[in-house]
Amino acid sequence: MNFTDHILSHYLTRPNDECLSYKQNGQWVSYTWQTFTDKVHQTAHALKNSGIKTGDCVAIFAQNIPEWIILDVAAFSMGVISVPIYATTSLEHVKYILDETETKLVLVGDQSQYDKVLAVYAESDFLKQIIIADPKVKSEFDQAVFFDNWIKDLPNDTLGISVDGDALATIIYTSGTTGEPKGVMLTQNNFMNVFETHQAFLKFDNIENEHSLSFLPLSHVFERSWALMMLYLGAKVYTLKNPKLIANALREVRPTMMCSIPRLYQKIYDGIWDNVQKSGRMKQRLFNWAYNVGKQYVEKQRVQASIPLFLKLKHKLADKIVFNKIKEQMGGRISFLPVGGAALSPEIVNFFDAIGIHLTLGYGLTETTATVSCYPKYNYIYDSVGVPMIGTQCKLGVQNEILVKGKGVMKGYYKKPDETKAVFTEDGWFKTGDAGKIDVQGNIKIVDRIKDLMKTSNGKYITPQPIENLLLKDNFIEQAVIVGDDKPYVTALLVPNFAALKDKAKQLELKFESFEDLVNLDKVKEFYNEKLNQLQKDLAAFEKIKKFTLLPKEFNLDFGELTPTLKIRRKIILKRFSLLIEKMYK
Repeated sequence: MNFTDHILSHYLTRPNDECLSYKQNGQWVSYTWQTFTDKVHQTAHALKNSGIKTGDCVAIFAQNIPEWIILDVAAFSMGVISVPIYATTSLEHVKYILDETETKLVLVGDQSQYDKVLAVYAESDFLKQIIIADPKVKSEFDQAVFFDNWIKDLPNDTLGISVDGDALATIIYTSGTTGEPKGVMLTQNNFMNVFETHQAFLKFDNIENEHSLSFLPLSHVFERSWALMMLYLGAKVYTLKNPKLIANALREVRPTMMCSIPRLYQKIYDGIWDNVQKSGRMKQRLFNWAYNVGKQYVEKQRVQASIPLFLKLKHKLADKIVFNKIKEQMGGRISFLPVGGAALSPEIVNFFDAIGIHLTLGYGLTETTATVSCYPKYNYIYDSVGVPMIGTQCKLGVQNEILVKGKGVMKGYYKKPDETKAVFTEDGWFKTGDAGKIDVQGNIKIVDRIKDLMKTSNGKYITPQPIENLLLKDNFIEQAVIVGDDKPYVTALLVPNFAALKDKAKQLELKFESFEDLVNLDKVKEFYNEKLNQLQKDLAAFEKIKKFTLLPKEFNLDFGELTPTLKIRRKIILKRFSLLIEKMYK
């Protein structure tokens, strides 16, 4: 049974069960397994009618919508290579990806994506057709057709194409924190092996009853692999088009599972403690009591120790009067929350554990079809990213670089043999670019990206990510970039949490007309200086930030300062703010 057949097989036993949901006119609507299967087959016929054949490339340039997944699965069924593109990608990068892959057909979501692809079409030797998902898009172009019209009245039977599981199935372009993006080549077997490994490692029970909310970009390997795995195993998937509406969606959908990046939980953590600090003394004491009970209870669970009856009773009370109110804000049914893509402090992971929301931290890359390692069910270590998945091997190389072997590792970078050769050792280990540690139990600890490691002019080595994560634990700091490579001391560019800072400014009776005015006030600078002194008290002297600059606005995706997954593009930021940085060294 091939990849697509396995996904669609659920309609044979559960044709009327819901499998894919999306929001339409303010209401959640669903496709059943039967309807989803019919649409996948109709889409495959539409691709064939458009002249698309095995080995051709088709691109998906849209937000999280059902058509995204339908076209992706249909492409898999034909051996067609799907090329996902982030919905916010610039015209320059869209053109680069479509040209390099010689893409013949593109699915677009909204007007902005359509306009970009239309601009590329005029100069493309390969692009033949544009498929539009959103019926509100304005188009008068003959080679553009709306998705519903494209598949209308087509057969809903399978084309029956035999697909080689080891052939190229998708090209996923890395977000490119440095240099031009590289196309990671993955096969259907990469996905299938990873899905089977996850099931063996995590042992999902009654997966057909699970509801997963898909709000990270489907163009990212983490969300795409997760959503496809949920369908592969028979769970229901909700697609959220606008990730900014995640708070409302959590309460409406009440998911049982959801993958996410650390920043979501950082914000929730900050919000909870902010509310606690603003509440009365009695409520603070109650929360702190419940929190301490939760920490004791979950520690017993973590190490599989017996839990005393009195602690069980206290925990039940703490859950009822404190923790359930927090869990209800996330829908109240969460059972499994994989987290990856960046570091999250052990303190925050432990906090969520204590209140009854367990985060399963993991580590992976696009080049490894997402997960390399994750927390086991018990005896996980809070400052680690878990142990290697079944069938995946990890070891340390030069500069303590994490090396990986396994069935999820990519074929290579598309049309880039030199870059491919550079990331593999002579004996076939993939070089992740991450420096780390591995203990005797196999727990992996990430130190930092090797390319981000800094050496001051005094010869001291700095790992910026742990220091930046330390700063981000504070509710008044939204973003932070450490500077120190070849410099006499460490400095930082800080972006405040402007909502929290505005409240503080009111308390201090400060007058300002703009955020630029606000961050330049002496009292604000003094406030942040005190913050840094407190946050850095346990750092070595050479690691401590000696000077900082407060920025009046957040780092921006449109300016190239962030990747589509909101990671810092350090090189671009250092160049863009070079004058401000130099001022801190005068």
